[in-house]
Amino acid sequence: MTLKRKPTLFEAVSTFLVLAIVVGVGFAIFKIPIQPLLLVAASYAAFIAWRVGLSWSDMESAISSQLKSAMPAILILFSVGIIVGSWIYSGTVPMLIYYGLELINPQFFYVTAFIIVAIVSVATGTAWGSTATAGVALMGVAAELDLSLAIAAGAVISGGVFGDKLSPLSDTTNLAPLVVGVDLYEHIKHMLFTTIPASIIGIIVWLIVGFQTKAGATTNDESVQALMHQLDTIFNFNLFMLLPFVIILFGAFKKLPTVPIMLLSSIVAVFIGTFSNGFAFVDGMKAMANGFNLEMIPAAIDASIFSDTVVSLLSRGGIFSMTTIVVTIFCGYAFAGIVEASGCLTTILEAIHKRIHSVFQLVLATIIGSVLIVFTAGVASISIIMVGILMKAEYEKRNLAPKNLSRTLEDSGTMILPFVPWGVSGIFYFEVLGVSVADYWMWAIPCYLCIIFALVYAKTGFGISKSESAKLKESTLG
Repeated sequence: MTLKRKPTLFEAVSTFLVLAIVVGVGFAIFKIPIQPLLLVAASYAAFIAWRVGLSWSDMESAISSQLKSAMPAILILFSVGIIVGSWIYSGTVPMLIYYGLELINPQFFYVTAFIIVAIVSVATGTAWGSTATAGVALMGVAAELDLSLAIAAGAVISGGVFGDKLSPLSDTTNLAPLVVGVDLYEHIKHMLFTTIPASIIGIIVWLIVGFQTKAGATTNDESVQALMHQLDTIFNFNLFMLLPFVIILFGAFKKLPTVPIMLLSSIVAVFIGTFSNGFAFVDGMKAMANGFNLEMIPAAIDASIFSDTVVSLLSRGGIFSMTTIVVTIFCGYAFAGIVEASGCLTTILEAIHKRIHSVFQLVLATIIGSVLIVFTAGVASISIIMVGILMKAEYEKRNLAPKNLSRTLEDSGTMILPFVPWGVSGIFYFEVLGVSVADYWMWAIPCYLCIIFALVYAKTGFGISKSESAKLKESTLG
């Protein structure tokens, strides 16, 4: 694959302008599904790629290459769908909802949700897995307590991303230091400078909102008690129902491969649901494919007692529930693959690179480049690799430790992903939690505050580490 020329800056920028206009008008105003809009933007990108010398075969190869890199994420998505369906079938998620309603104080709910999901995410290394399990249960509690689902989703997503950013088991947490040449744990420690204060501010806001919220229900209200009674009627809660969750934590502790452990947890969940609840084993396998539904409960149980809340709460999951997200990945990667192969991304980043004259501008350029690619591709890995490679020399030139770069890559990549409506994470959270990006974004406070802290540190010099050679030179002069 050989380009006959580099794209001009206008051509490169135009691909992103077309994406913004097509998606902004079509998705936000006319409510057109995001998938065909991404394909329209990809068609224009293909036209620019053809102008600079790429054949259709070259573009297909570029798209295939991008999709190959996305396969681990796709496998995790399918596994998440399976695990949600099987964990509801086993009673694991309903039991977490049941005891959550019994134990959680509504005024502290948002903070509690953040902390619980953050712990699970740090332990497992996946924001998706923690959000689809503990997060789903917590959203069920929020709905029944008549709390704001937008704020609850913001807290849950923030907890998931917090863990995904700081867990040594996370793919992006390992990728960022690998690209720029930093020790993994040095990278994690350096990220605390932005992550901890951003999270503290989020917790303060959630506490204030929690104290001011006049919840329409408490754990003693009739509607809550009715929901708990209905869950108790369907499922025979016992300690075995925690086993699927324990398997996930054990796999994380032993650093075992994520997908096989998730599948093992799901299979165990099916057996638990069969023996504990008296469900048909065949229905357990169906739940892994199509999700759980109340038709799977024994005929002896009077289905007329179930409220719409219970039906919507339990009828979810299954591998096929992830097909919309996977189709979106294919459409998004059609655009991302063509834009990258045509050199448009490189042209834009090089133009930004030439205008850097200070540490603040360097960090700002890193953030702009990362956000640009994240909103284009809908995943963080591409932005981490591309921006990391292009900016590494500039950080070295200014005697800055590479961990400054790796931290900023995650602040503007991993943390921003939930805000891309057409991105994998944005669609995933909407499918799993039932809340759109437009509703939850302002409440996912730590996700955008990390960028603010990164810029403040770049301007003041606080939290910015010098390179070892610069430190040695300073100590020698001193």
